[in-house]
Amino acid sequence: MKDNYQRNIQLRCATCGGEDFSINENSSYLKCNLCNREYFGGYDELVKFNQENINESVDGIKNEVQDDLQKELSDMFKKAFKGNKNIKFK
Repeated sequence: MKDNYQRNIQLRCATCGGEDFSINENSSYLKCNLCNREYFGGYDELVKFNQENINESVDGIKNEVQDDLQKELSDMFKKAFKGNKNIKFK
């Protein structure tokens, strides 16, 4: 099983879909460099607007972890019972 399922999710402007932002030092204010939309709530406001994309990515990671775990468990059982005439795996 993989050790790292980390993903980078690019946050997008809610107005134009741009990915280029001007950010102040503490991320409490953002401004889209394409359409000049200002996010006075800062990084948290932008995350809120991108929540659907974040949730899709999390669901994808969940499915990937589930598939990897299922494959690893299957391989473990096959290896553990290898040579046993009474137990067969397909």
